[in-house]
Amino acid sequence: MIQFAHRLEPLRANVFADMDRAKSAAIAQGVNILDLSLGSSDLPTHPVVLEAIATALADPTTHGYALFHSTQPFRAAVAHHYSQRYGIPIDPETEVLPLIGCQEGTAHLPLAVLNPGDYALLLDPGYPSHQGGVVLAGGQIYPMRLRAENGFLPQLGEIPAAILAQAKLMVLSYPHNPTTGTASLDFFKEAVAFCRAHDLVLAHDFPYADLFFTGDRPPSILEADRDKQCSIEFFTFSKSYNMGGFRIGYAVGNREIIRALRQVKATIDFNQYRGIMAGAIAALNADQSLVQATVQTFAQRRDFMVAALANIGWPVPTPTATMYIWAPLPEPWQQDSIQFCLDLVAKTGLALAPGAGFGPSGEGYVRLALVHDLEVLGEAIARIQEFLQIAEVA
Repeated sequence: MIQFAHRLEPLRANVFADMDRAKSAAIAQGVNILDLSLGSSDLPTHPVVLEAIATALADPTTHGYALFHSTQPFRAAVAHHYSQRYGIPIDPETEVLPLIGCQEGTAHLPLAVLNPGDYALLLDPGYPSHQGGVVLAGGQIYPMRLRAENGFLPQLGEIPAAILAQAKLMVLSYPHNPTTGTASLDFFKEAVAFCRAHDLVLAHDFPYADLFFTGDRPPSILEADRDKQCSIEFFTFSKSYNMGGFRIGYAVGNREIIRALRQVKATIDFNQYRGIMAGAIAALNADQSLVQATVQTFAQRRDFMVAALANIGWPVPTPTATMYIWAPLPEPWQQDSIQFCLDLVAKTGLALAPGAGFGPSGEGYVRLALVHDLEVLGEAIARIQEFLQIAEVA
């Protein structure tokens, strides 16, 4: 009998796999699925990006392996863009690493900084790959609970001293998926000081850097750690530039952390296709009004959904960032987000993401992804209203 590694055991339970099975079962019963469970943008990639990729396709010099040296144009574009936006000088040779999306970087980083048994401090709720990377590295997880009354920010003073003595890594991510919470520069400065005091690597997952609707621009963690003493930040082109299927991102930050992550990456893969990197360079160098058009679309969808949910008796907070609504569940499902989502998709075909899938502190919520146009979102509201009315009668 084949025996598999013990490290796979914690990865077997996956709420999103359960949701996929529920969607498949509904389809088999002839139900039309409307999926708001995944944060995959429906908006098209801008033509300036596609043109750069198309041009590269015809160039046979782009068809081979992309070793680190060949990524220099991409790294230079990242360093220039980042420096211009945040006023922080970035060395493209030592402080930038190309990635196949944020998920690759955040999942592989624990392999570079954790020994078996070391603790990582993770947001609860949080993005699942953060937990998965720690598990694969043999680390332990301390969940930093996020509460609405604290603006979905971790309370660093609550972390036990015994945990900190064994911790090597803290992972933050703001604007936050799934709660849509945001963090101020002052909070980041507090987190940097905390990590320096306890010799922690501070990783900031920053995919929603551009998707904010009100208030100040979300800060980079490097604005709080300008000397890059303990921090690394991850960015993806999936959200800002609607390039999710192209799988391109990068890490910037402390050169020693970048070097360690590069060593892990070099063992596992080479780099993204150079044509896709050319598209990413075109995105960074383009008029950034293309990003603002995306933001305005999600803002319009947000306003529509918040108002429509209120009209059917389900008031939800208005998010100031991301492409999601983090909705507190109505009675009687406040302690069973998974059952709510399973029943909803079975009865109406509407798929949402259960809050419990993002961690224990996500229980009592569901996440709605604003990844369809207003007409389709209106249909989603009709299905929710139908489901709530059926439940009320029952």
